[in-house]
Amino acid sequence: MDTRFRTTEKTCDPVKLEIIKGSLRAAQLEMETLLERTAVSPVIREKKDFFAGYFDPIGQLITGTNLPIFGHIIQPIFEHYPAADMREGDLYWYNDCYASKGGVSHMPDQVFASPVFFEGQLIGFSQTWAHFNDIGGAWPGSMSPTSTDIFQEGIMIPPVRLYREGVMNEEIYRIFLRNGRFPEEMRGDIRAMIAAVRLGEKRFIEIFQRFGLEVAQDAFDRLNEQTRNGLIRQLRKTFKPGTYRFADGIDSDGQGHGPFMIRMSLKVSEDRIEIDTSDTDDQATGPVNFLMNPAVPKMVFGIYAMAQDPTLLINEGAMHAVDEVKVREGSLLQPRFPAPLNQRGLTLIRTVNVCAGLMNVALQGQSVAATAAYSIYFLRGHDAETGQAFLIADGVGVGHGARPFADGHNGVYYVAQENNPAEFLEQMYPMRLRRYEMRADSGGPGQFRGGVGVTREVMWLGPEAILAIRIDGIKNPPWGVNGGQCGRPGRCTINAGRPDEREVSPLSDGARVRAGDLIRFQSCGGGGWGHPFDRESELVLADARGGYVSVEGALADYGVVLQVRDDEIVLDAQATANLRGGQRPETKLFHNGQYVDAMQ
Repeated sequence: MDTRFRTTEKTCDPVKLEIIKGSLRAAQLEMETLLERTAVSPVIREKKDFFAGYFDPIGQLITGTNLPIFGHIIQPIFEHYPAADMREGDLYWYNDCYASKGGVSHMPDQVFASPVFFEGQLIGFSQTWAHFNDIGGAWPGSMSPTSTDIFQEGIMIPPVRLYREGVMNEEIYRIFLRNGRFPEEMRGDIRAMIAAVRLGEKRFIEIFQRFGLEVAQDAFDRLNEQTRNGLIRQLRKTFKPGTYRFADGIDSDGQGHGPFMIRMSLKVSEDRIEIDTSDTDDQATGPVNFLMNPAVPKMVFGIYAMAQDPTLLINEGAMHAVDEVKVREGSLLQPRFPAPLNQRGLTLIRTVNVCAGLMNVALQGQSVAATAAYSIYFLRGHDAETGQAFLIADGVGVGHGARPFADGHNGVYYVAQENNPAEFLEQMYPMRLRRYEMRADSGGPGQFRGGVGVTREVMWLGPEAILAIRIDGIKNPPWGVNGGQCGRPGRCTINAGRPDEREVSPLSDGARVRAGDLIRFQSCGGGGWGHPFDRESELVLADARGGYVSVEGALADYGVVLQVRDDEIVLDAQATANLRGGQRPETKLFHNGQYVDAMQ
């Protein structure tokens, strides 16, 4: 036992505070690494759809993730299991979106959490969260835009105690496995998540052994206070008093309804910041509803402010930089049970974009442009010989919004998540990856270009399969700001260029795919920032050489004249100067297919 830093002091000095901060980050990374390397399903092992974290004895976040999609993870457990009744070795589990009030926001996401004790006292919780590949329901993968209520989306687990003092409740475990199409995969993922939680317990206790109970607890309080005070100062400095409004919409719910508008207002006074989402459209029939915990927009604003100080931890303090978030029951952001939720990712990204829009209104265009909603496709069916269900779920990267100082990121799935590698796809499934490249001209033109989407083309070699896809931003593309233009929409086609070519509806389920069919996904780009004519012509040339912008796109979007000579793209500087020196296109604050002063 390392007790070198144990003292009789009850407060944490600045040196110990930084050591404890580093220890928390290291422990979190170790938990996530263990989960990634021991999980069975590709959605965890390859796509990395998971996170780990720590919470204090009353459920406040000590260290977590930069994915702003969660609410209060531990509070739903307390509603069924008081802290006084918890024991060492206990472990709790749930995926119930409505019971957790948006603690998780669609049911494939599983939460495992265990209380951690030191010297007989509850000192916090070790927690893991991950997306499971299949939890039953009407379709392999438990996700489809055809869903009309949450009961079609798989087995619902309210907060339950899976372990009591180290002994597993086998009945709960067997019921869950029985409801999935791939029980061995589920079993492996559960074991990986539990192993990561138990590792987290060990590392958490080591911090208390090393520094003592009082110093460690004081450190957590100080870290939360450090984040909260730092963000409040930054937000108060950034936003002047006033009321600001912004709206953006998703195209469809996959069932013929839409668009659905998300409307928010930001009210800033000298000592208070409030966000009101009450004017958002009513909930959808299809599964694009987002059961948004009020902590989500708080965390979005918190992460934005944290960009000014990367030393701050993402913890409970980030959820208190905004004082209040108002939601309306029955809206797209607060649907009534049992509204379907499985495609909530589309609405989540638009919600983040609306928060960014509010910042741009308040700051006159000095914030990030809109990001495209990450795309997904499923191929599923049954093996002709065995009758066994098969499922392929793959994410397709998109373009992120440009910033006032840099281009948007290219071809990112969602923050730190990944797509399935070519080698994995071809080894595990009857398919070949024929084409995978950046999609030229998809990023919104601007002084700083929106991130580009990708083209991903696969050839299907297996038995007849059903294709489900999720693409958004066709009718409501990711907007550009401060003169930047919107990102270009995506599409999905089967057998492009062949006589039997057909286009697949962007949010749909049911297209049939047969052996030899080519499926081409072209994902959306992010919005641009700043007037396209202000982008340096040399950067446009570099973009063209890198495949981010075409020669034709350089001329049409940026006023830059490029020529191809001896298979090399070169800049015609004089022609560019003449063209850009003519009439400069007029712009307005936002661009969503056309320039507008406001999006309300």
